[in-house]
Amino acid sequence: MSTDQNPSRGQSLQPYRWQCVTERAAFAPRDGAGALIHQDRMWLLGGWNPSDKEHFPRVCNNEVWSSDNGENWTLEKPNTFLDDTFEDGGDWAGRHTAGYAVHRDRMWIVGGDPIQGNYQDDVWCSANGVDWECVNRDVPWGPRVLHYTVVHDDKIWIIGGQSLPGFAPAEEMFYADVWCSEDGVDWQQIIPVGPRWHPRGMIGGSAVLDDRIWLLGGGTYDTPDTPLRKIYNDVWSTADGIHWEYHLQPAPWHARLYHEVAVFDNRMWVLEGSRNRDGYNQNDVWYSADGLTWDELPDTPWKPRHAASVFVYHNALWMVAGNNMESDVWKLVKRS
Repeated sequence: MSTDQNPSRGQSLQPYRWQCVTERAAFAPRDGAGALIHQDRMWLLGGWNPSDKEHFPRVCNNEVWSSDNGENWTLEKPNTFLDDTFEDGGDWAGRHTAGYAVHRDRMWIVGGDPIQGNYQDDVWCSANGVDWECVNRDVPWGPRVLHYTVVHDDKIWIIGGQSLPGFAPAEEMFYADVWCSEDGVDWQQIIPVGPRWHPRGMIGGSAVLDDRIWLLGGGTYDTPDTPLRKIYNDVWSTADGIHWEYHLQPAPWHARLYHEVAVFDNRMWVLEGSRNRDGYNQNDVWYSADGLTWDELPDTPWKPRHAASVFVYHNALWMVAGNNMESDVWKLVKRS
């Protein structure tokens, strides 16, 4: 089934169209699942669904699914995060909204969430999605969640994030720092100079374009001492993590949290997310080649959501699952 974008607001025919690949994939609905491209397949890692006790007995799971077409999904690794007998030595604990990356021919899970009452300050990697190795159990940038994770200059980068004392004990911290690592073991803190962005996280996916890391919106989650969330729609970029360029404030898209960013068709994309402090979900889609001029792709056919899983795969931009709590799969393709 395909859904073509219609012209609106006097615009000419849009250059892209959405296609519904399936409304019900084999995996259970979830949000915050990792979305990686590895060995010419899409990989879906873990996720959160507190209402589904069969597939998420501890709210999050550590399943691994893969697909080469978005319609047919294979369970590569079943959930082992079942109860209190789980031992963290041989497998990663279930989680969502963690850091996810593909680096040096491996998939990486970098940090995690506080849902179990503790911070998952560990780093795991895998070449096949089934066998996972823990390379670091005590990262120097913890305790932290909701960090932005990208791969740039042959390194994994951790940007921003915060602690969540309402979920797991820690000093309240909202981060505006930058860390990078070549191997997930040794981490170097990068000290930014000059203009700085406000502390933030809650940005899914990654945007690296023209050899620069792009920071697009995001914000902070509420804590007991700081109950008011901060939400941004500014645009920043850096080539080295030290010097940041301030491109735009405000962007034409609403400030948002738990949105997804990606690079597709030589453009940056901002998709969906939570628009306000009450969790109002969006389904808008925006793109830009330079971070300054943004176009909206109107008439999005999929339901509003946040914390979805977004892939760039086989000349398409894929929107999968999320807080709509359906296992739907969509892809955006260029018009021929």
